[in-house]
Amino acid sequence: MSGPHPNQPDIEDAPLTDHMVMTEAVAELLIEKGIITADEMRAMLERMDSKSPAEGARMVARAWVDPDFKVRMMEDVNAAATELGIDAGAIPIGLVENTPAVHNVIVCTLCSCYPRLLIGLPPDWYKSREYRSRVVREPRAVLMEFGTTIDDDVEIQVHDSTADYRYLVLPMRPAGTEGWNEDALSAMVTRDSMIGVTQITTDKG
Repeated sequence: MSGPHPNQPDIEDAPLTDHMVMTEAVAELLIEKGIITADEMRAMLERMDSKSPAEGARMVARAWVDPDFKVRMMEDVNAAATELGIDAGAIPIGLVENTPAVHNVIVCTLCSCYPRLLIGLPPDWYKSREYRSRVVREPRAVLMEFGTTIDDDVEIQVHDSTADYRYLVLPMRPAGTEGWNEDALSAMVTRDSMIGVTQITTDKG
């Protein structure tokens, strides 16, 4: 992490939301009707829980070094992932590119929708009510709490993930990395940079 995360006290003790209750009810119904077994459900959740940001980082690094792959990734993240042998799941994922003129940041204002198969489990702060409500209203202030200062002449675009569509940020490639191989580049890419709350430099992630 490149900076402190906002304190989010509302995660641990909050009651189940309507969406959480609905999720549990649907899971129980699927098992009860024999559409999926409890063991299959457990294995699927275990697979999701085991994911890390490494797959997304690998895709970012490939996009930095391969312009044709980047074009395909901009058009269809899921299909581009398949090219690299990565399973991004069935839910469509949109790629938003950071440029010198535009900085992108991702949120799910309803819950915690997020490309888990590419960048792992969402952090607690991403699921918090404070982040979900504030980043759409005052993104610069929220980013500063992560240690990320965006110049006033750079537009900040906030993208709201949903159950039917997720987003992934393509960070800007840091200066001074010309000639680096994909492994070295992917090692620089962090989860937070693919959410858009941090930027990548050659001296910190």
